[in-house]
Amino acid sequence: MGAKLGTGGGFTSEPNVIPMIDILLVLLIIFMMQIPLQRKKMDIQLPPVQEAQQQPQEEAASNQIVLELTEDGGYAINSDPVAKPLLERRLREIYDPRPVKLMFLKTARNRRYNEVVEAMDVARSAGVQVIGFTPPEGG
Repeated sequence: MGAKLGTGGGFTSEPNVIPMIDILLVLLIIFMMQIPLQRKKMDIQLPPVQEAQQQPQEEAASNQIVLELTEDGGYAINSDPVAKPLLERRLREIYDPRPVKLMFLKTARNRRYNEVVEAMDVARSAGVQVIGFTPPEGG
């Protein structure tokens, strides 16, 4: 704060805001640099569209496991309804004897992102190593 001699003979004080603005700009730059470091990464593999359409449906359905998040808020493994508390145990029963731990996840359009991530976490804790997503029906 600087003091100046006023016109009336007394002192007036004015705040010196230049150092305060400098500090705020430095803080702004620091916070802007922190944002990219806080992002989480999720590795995904997407097959080419042509490969997905050329696979025979009977062969794909024979040994693949599809975890479905249904519209009513429930879960189903290959169209067999499973309660959420029993989901991890049921997935362990399926995947423990399997050498390839691949699962496909199919979600209804009304399911939220955090529900999908929770289902993926349950599958990972049950031993699933690769999770694929099925394309939405009807385009």
